[in-house]
Amino acid sequence: MKAQRVPRRLGQTGVALIEVLVALIILAFGILGVVGLQASMTRAQTSSTFRAEAAFLAQRLIGDMWADRANLAGYDTSACEAACEDYLRLVAARLPRGESTVTVNTATGAVTIEIRWTPPGEDTNRFTTATAITNS
Repeated sequence: MKAQRVPRRLGQTGVALIEVLVALIILAFGILGVVGLQASMTRAQTSSTFRAEAAFLAQRLIGDMWADRANLAGYDTSACEAACEDYLRLVAARLPRGESTVTVNTATGAVTIEIRWTPPGEDTNRFTTATAITNS
C-alpha cells in the first residue's frame, strides 16, 4: 500500500512567525516608552533638586543676615564683602553655573535674593525671594 500525501495549505505558512514579529515590535515600542519616561522623570527630579537647593541657599543667607544685622549692607552684591563672597562661592559650588544677586535697602531693611543656574542642555532657571530684616 502506498502512503497518501496530505495536501499542504499554502496560505498558512509563516503566520506564526509574523505574529511573533508583531509582538516583538509592540514590546520594543513599550520598552522605548518606559525608557523615555525614566529619562523624563530623572530630568524632573534633577530640576526639583536644584530648586530646593536654591531655596535652601537663599534661606541660609537670610538667616546669616538676621544674625549679622549690623553688617547688613555688606551682603549686597554691589558692595560685596567677605560674607557675601562666601555666599557667592557656595552658590557657584552647589548649582550648575550658579550665580546670585543680593540687593539690600539699608533704609527699609528690604532684601531681595535672586539665584540663577543653568543645567547642561537646559535654559537658565531663577529663584527669587524677598524679605525685610529690621532691627526691631
